[in-house]
Amino acid sequence: MMSQEEMNLSKVLTEDRKTGQEVIFDEQGNTVSTVQKYWQWAYSSLLGNTERGNFAEYLVAVALGIADNTRIEWDKYDMKSPSGITVEVKSSGYLQTWSQKNLSKPIFSIRPTRAWDYQTNQYEKISKRQAEVYVFCLHKYQRKDDGLNPLDLSQWEFYVLPTKILDEKMPGQKTITLEKVKSLGAVTSSFHELKDVIEHCLD
Repeated sequence: MMSQEEMNLSKVLTEDRKTGQEVIFDEQGNTVSTVQKYWQWAYSSLLGNTERGNFAEYLVAVALGIADNTRIEWDKYDMKSPSGITVEVKSSGYLQTWSQKNLSKPIFSIRPTRAWDYQTNQYEKISKRQAEVYVFCLHKYQRKDDGLNPLDLSQWEFYVLPTKILDEKMPGQKTITLEKVKSLGAVTSSFHELKDVIEHCLD
């Protein structure tokens, strides 16, 4: 039988979706900041590799109409479409926040993983690609000028590829170039077409 402490630690923690108006307070109960100000401090840059990836994942969730919940960071795949298709989202781009001599070459991660179930805290024994579909999100803008704006979705391109093609053509491969994604027959999509492309890519 589990002890009270073990039962407490075994709980899966979930948090309510925040508005940004929640206050951060000190040990005396005085307001020192807000969640919105924290978000502005931590997440205003959408061009860095980490936040660009999170932002791309959010864009796919918005396209699928499933962005009203909160992101589960460590699930075995990134999201599930309304029809039940499991989706993995990867992002890349030509521009970096640091000084560049040349444009970056878009490369995406496709490495197989051992799935971890955040509810049971258990890893599966076999490494594989967990989702049925990969969505490769490319921030295609190539100039560091006043037009650069990752919030402008005309600056993004999306490539949708069934995982079975990756498994057939590139088993065990950890990364893939944009050129290879295209050569494998990925369907190119705009943001507005993305939901339909994902929902029908396994037909």
